[in-house]
Amino acid sequence: MTLYDFFVKNPKVAVAFSGGVDSSYLLYAAKQYAQKVCAYYVKSQFQPRFELDDVVRLADELKADLKIMNINVLQAPCVSDNPTDRCYYCKKAIFNEIIRVAKSDGFLVLLDGTNASDDADDRPGMKALHELSVFSPLRECGLTKAEIRRLSKEAGLFTWDKPAYACLATRIPTGEKITSEKLEATEAAEDFLFSLGFTDFRVRWQDGNAKIQLLEDQWPLLLEHRKAIMDKLKMYYKSVVLDLEVRG
Repeated sequence: MTLYDFFVKNPKVAVAFSGGVDSSYLLYAAKQYAQKVCAYYVKSQFQPRFELDDVVRLADELKADLKIMNINVLQAPCVSDNPTDRCYYCKKAIFNEIIRVAKSDGFLVLLDGTNASDDADDRPGMKALHELSVFSPLRECGLTKAEIRRLSKEAGLFTWDKPAYACLATRIPTGEKITSEKLEATEAAEDFLFSLGFTDFRVRWQDGNAKIQLLEDQWPLLLEHRKAIMDKLKMYYKSVVLDLEVRG
């Protein structure tokens, strides 16, 4: 099945839109082939501000209808306790909200950007998508991450080379309570590193300390800005360390 075939069968769709590579291409394809489409973005404590900025920018470039909703995901059952299957409870809360709003807008088919490269065994959130009957056309059509990046570049989408960015909650060790304060510290720290030119990195929370994970070729940039990074991150963390295990 091709995406064209999918949208012939499903001409009126809602798209769960995160602003990442996959959902961006899915929205582009829906705009190309579906008769009617609306994108839905849920803003929670787990998403950094730049994701919302990218969502608004791409929706504007594609001239796609966009609805932005807010949810306090830390109030969803089990989420703040941060169990190993936290993603399941988080996805369920977020997608239930999208389904509720989309249905009130007249959309009965909801899509997400899961692709053929995603491993279902390693993604508890995919269980929630299955339970809620959310369609994943990129996966159904056999499109891998690499293919989606290539097709996105051909389509002129600025997201084509956007690095993968897991939600802020992933920076907090499993089993440790997630709080707004920890998430805000993570976002502030990573925003600062982004502003210095770092890409594809993480700032992990470890007992109140910051552990920076970088690609090896960005270590010189860390040394160049070491003092500024220490000064900034110590506003939110007790200490700052570099993970010597090379990221990626």
